[in-house]
Amino acid sequence: MEILWLFVAAFGASALGGVLGMASGIFIVPILTLFFGADIHVAIGASIVSVIACSCGSAAPFLKGRLTNVRLAIVLETATALGALTGVLLIGIVSTPFLYGLFAVILAVSARQMLARRRETIDASPPNVRSWATVLRLHSSFPDPVSGLETSYQVGRVPLGMALMFGAGLISALLGIGSGVLKIPAMDTALRLPIKVSSATSNFMIGVTAAASAGAYFTRGDIDIGIAGPIALGSVVGALVGARMLMGLPAEKLRIFFVIVLALLAVQMLLSAFGIHTLGGSA
Repeated sequence: MEILWLFVAAFGASALGGVLGMASGIFIVPILTLFFGADIHVAIGASIVSVIACSCGSAAPFLKGRLTNVRLAIVLETATALGALTGVLLIGIVSTPFLYGLFAVILAVSARQMLARRRETIDASPPNVRSWATVLRLHSSFPDPVSGLETSYQVGRVPLGMALMFGAGLISALLGIGSGVLKIPAMDTALRLPIKVSSATSNFMIGVTAAASAGAYFTRGDIDIGIAGPIALGSVVGALVGARMLMGLPAEKLRIFFVIVLALLAVQMLLSAFGIHTLGGSA
């Protein structure tokens, strides 16, 4: 019965994470610790497995639907990894409550900016031939299942996007939480991507980030196969459902949904700044 409930919990968390393009670990960790009595380290290890499974499960539908910008993901993941490495070196130097408060402010500002862009507009002007995005061939297009039209988009301000990704990796490493919740606002604000492309590309990136740390947790014995097994299976199925939901949702409703999640997480981070911890996550 416990295996069944673990499967159901992972299914729900990964379906929501798949729609939003963020790590399901931010939901898995509190579920395992609060409702299943799992040790926090075992819960984090299982959440990393969940994130990898979620990313792999949703990869095929997103790639088939041409929503994932793989070239852009590789460029941005480089900056995120460098930020995470820098954060590891700075652990213990910066006050954790201050970082939680800063994170809350960043989430609140991101929610406001994403809400301001709830009606997406596509830049139809010719791309700048000297821009980083043009040189690296990052501009692309995707077929929108809702409108049935081929939608071309341009990737803008790549240096700013990489700087924000570096900051996302830095903060996530310092706080021990996932950077996925920061990646989509960064892509939305700096790169001006359609929300569906941001979500699909973020889903691709979080799997790479989680895989980088999974080996360390496995070596330390923090991955319990009895827990991680049903979690991984539920995550794959949930991610597939989440990917289908993402492709069928109108962009405006998806953006509002993500803004609501950002606002709730901002409140949770503000509580954490005052020592009140309610949620946790990884990757």
